[in-house]
Amino acid sequence: MIKTATDKYQDIRDAVRALCAEFPDEYHRKIDEQRAYPEAFVDALTKAGWLAALIPQEWGGSGLGLAEASVIMEEINRSGGNSGACHGQMYNMGTLLRHGSQAQKALYLPKIASGEWRLQSMGVTEPSTGTDTTKIKTTAVKKGDRYVINGQKVWISRVQHSDWMILLARTTPLADVKKKSEGMSIFMVDLRQAEKSGMTVRPIPNMVNHETNELFFENLEIPEENLIGQEGQGFKYILDGLNAERTLIAAECIGDGYWFIDRVTRYVSERVVFGRPIGQNQGVQFPIAEAYIEIEAANLMRYKACELFDAQQPCGAQANMAKYLAAKASWEAANACIQFHGGFGFANEYDIERKFRETRLYQVAPISTNLILSYVAEHQLGLPRSF
Repeated sequence: MIKTATDKYQDIRDAVRALCAEFPDEYHRKIDEQRAYPEAFVDALTKAGWLAALIPQEWGGSGLGLAEASVIMEEINRSGGNSGACHGQMYNMGTLLRHGSQAQKALYLPKIASGEWRLQSMGVTEPSTGTDTTKIKTTAVKKGDRYVINGQKVWISRVQHSDWMILLARTTPLADVKKKSEGMSIFMVDLRQAEKSGMTVRPIPNMVNHETNELFFENLEIPEENLIGQEGQGFKYILDGLNAERTLIAAECIGDGYWFIDRVTRYVSERVVFGRPIGQNQGVQFPIAEAYIEIEAANLMRYKACELFDAQQPCGAQANMAKYLAAKASWEAANACIQFHGGFGFANEYDIERKFRETRLYQVAPISTNLILSYVAEHQLGLPRSF
């Protein structure tokens, strides 16, 4: 394994690595081949308390910050796993933690911390709006003591393996609000109940073993007590979750990047062609070294985003930049790894092709690299809005 400085999170790293060692490459390879969900792995993480890291101790969690949570996600990926199976629980928590009532926290958090309930899904994206979230068309109309939901969502992950979903819907028509970011609200949705009474789930087969779906709502009724915070302020609330999401995924990409660098440096040091290790050639060394440098730089931005988030300071730019840098670095490391393994890089038994597919996702999701560049250009550089 490549040399990295010991940091203040070393105890967390060692503990997560020890747990992940119980689920070696063969386990994750088999799960990927079967397009299955890593139930045993997620259960082990839950029982060990790692997925409750952000939940305060009074509700059964560890009361840690986003920095610690990001280290957990990083180490899962660095150990050869895929945090995509469980990262939703980490970033979805922010909306509930920061904006839920005391009664809601008392209801949900202890059961989420214990593993009795999973909060793995967030329903935001829609087919006709993509990342133009203010244009969502899913509506929540108040009728008595309930909200009636109608609409459609897409790319909603882990629905089959979660008990609850955080849902964003319009409670006031776009034409009736002063600011387009107003009039949207956040709800807790009981997924198993919803499947019986107005929600249809359509799985989307895809390139990665990342269980994701299209959802259809037809007169789905949700109790008014499932509204989080104030009606109409949901977009503001969801931003907390999105900043946490992007920072955690940056950490996952950093974990992937280190995994690729570990694998390729070991291989090129041992692989002898024309009487010398191929790693002795600068044409091999330089792409690997460049990817490593970029991973290290992304690592610093990840911690800056975590620092600001945990201090409840604005961190949109840093979260976006961390995600951009980390996704780019992990993809470059993946390309170097598969390139210098040659044909072996495409063989399932080496696990490189699996991790190659997994890390490619983050050039696109949860926000594309081009949209991050647009965000930085507008909000950091003061350039005219491009869309």
